[in-house]
Amino acid sequence: MARDVKVEELNVIGDNIDELSELLVEVVEDGAAIGYLPPLEMHEARNYWESLLKPNVILYIAKINNELAGSIQLHFPTKQNGRHRGEIAKVMTHPNHRRNGIGRLLMQRVEERAKQEGLSLLILDTREGDVSNQLYLSMGYVAAGRIPNYAKSADGQLHATILYYKSL
Repeated sequence: MARDVKVEELNVIGDNIDELSELLVEVVEDGAAIGYLPPLEMHEARNYWESLLKPNVILYIAKINNELAGSIQLHFPTKQNGRHRGEIAKVMTHPNHRRNGIGRLLMQRVEERAKQEGLSLLILDTREGDVSNQLYLSMGYVAAGRIPNYAKSADGQLHATILYYKSL
């Protein structure tokens, strides 16, 4: 585990817009399956972050020595029949900080928050074969299903996504 990791909730993007945009560009360039394909332009990344925060979205960031190392989101459904669950989205760890427990720490923080909010179920999805699958399984998430040809990669190949859930 990386030392001196600080996880904080962001209520406004504000002064973090540049670092968050760089994080998004870096992880996409590194092959992350988070909805974007390389090359991701900085203005597209900025647009994403500027429109993200809404009342039903919580954003956490992880910093090491005041440098952005990762981020995670918790989305609350707005439909009445889904208010018991939350969706984890865009788990990102900067390529320079991978394999140091940042993703696990961010996931733990989101799970704690979900429990505080009274949620009983968390869901997420990720590309089949990504190393993140190992993280989710090791944290007690259950693979609920596989959707073939769900996401396209930079080379045009279609990949399956795995849906996960965890009862809290």
